[in-house]
Amino acid sequence: MQGAAQAYSKVATQTCSPRELEADLLLRAAAQLQAIVDKWDGKKTDAYYNALTYNRKLWVILFAAVTSAENPLPRQTRQNVANLGIFIFNETIELSGTPDREKFISLIHVNRQVAAGLLSNPQADAPGAQDTPAGISRDPATPG
Repeated sequence: MQGAAQAYSKVATQTCSPRELEADLLLRAAAQLQAIVDKWDGKKTDAYYNALTYNRKLWVILFAAVTSAENPLPRQTRQNVANLGIFIFNETIELSGTPDREKFISLIHVNRQVAAGLLSNPQADAPGAQDTPAGISRDPATPG
């Protein structure tokens, strides 16, 4: 059953737009973080670290893409995403040391809001529009 789910996920990410892929990855990270909040006990378990690591890797990719000189997005958009990345990195560092349910909720909120923006921007489908804000081409959990 797990193999079928992975195969479906692979096909789904191959047939969706880059914006949809980025939104899906942000929502996947938010779901992992939400699972920690839902079972909050204040302990740093493997699931706790795995959720933080997945989210951090995703934001490292986003941050690197928007700070690249080749990124065609408007400067202000790039700066806004970069600032969110710095916020995510700082929160993650703090969470690595001290569990804080509210900080997890903040990370979830940022991921969901950015994903919603990616999915709701009707101008993104206009001819000549930039298709992806950051250029994520793979799941950060996938090696390579």
